[in-house]
Amino acid sequence: MRNAAFIGVGLLLILIQANLYRLIGRFELHGATPSLVLPLVIFLGVHETSTVRGAALSFVIGYLLDILASAPIGLFTFVMVLVWLLSRAAGVRLTAQTVLTRISLAFGFALVESFVVLTLLAIFGTDTRRPLEMVSIVLPRALATAICAPVIFSIAHKLHQSTAVAHASGGEAAR
Repeated sequence: MRNAAFIGVGLLLILIQANLYRLIGRFELHGATPSLVLPLVIFLGVHETSTVRGAALSFVIGYLLDILASAPIGLFTFVMVLVWLLSRAAGVRLTAQTVLTRISLAFGFALVESFVVLTLLAIFGTDTRRPLEMVSIVLPRALATAICAPVIFSIAHKLHQSTAVAHASGGEAAR
């Protein structure tokens, strides 16, 4: 149930992100579309206790983003698992308890995500000039992601708490 809930929320966030892209494009604010699934993956890296579950959920969310965003298959799958792994490593030292840490984590990981995506597109893409053209949207996208991060973190935290009770009671019933 918990896995399906996180995947469902990730799918909903991807669809909202796609519609935000169209809405923000009308106001000539290209590049200011936030990555709404990135804070969800960061939350999984910081709070998910099961390594297998966290990596698998990040993989599925990245794959859904690849499919729905018409990205090269494997690009965001790889990037989301990498972000999950890095946030898991940072989660030992940092906790995302305050709004300031949530915003800073989202901003930092949005920059990392953009750097990795642009690097992979430069190496494996057919148009080597495209990543250079896309560099100008890195900062607005990271700022927009950071602004949206506290809301996504609170949604993920509520989802985590509500399924943790069901998950714990289901585990006790199985014994």
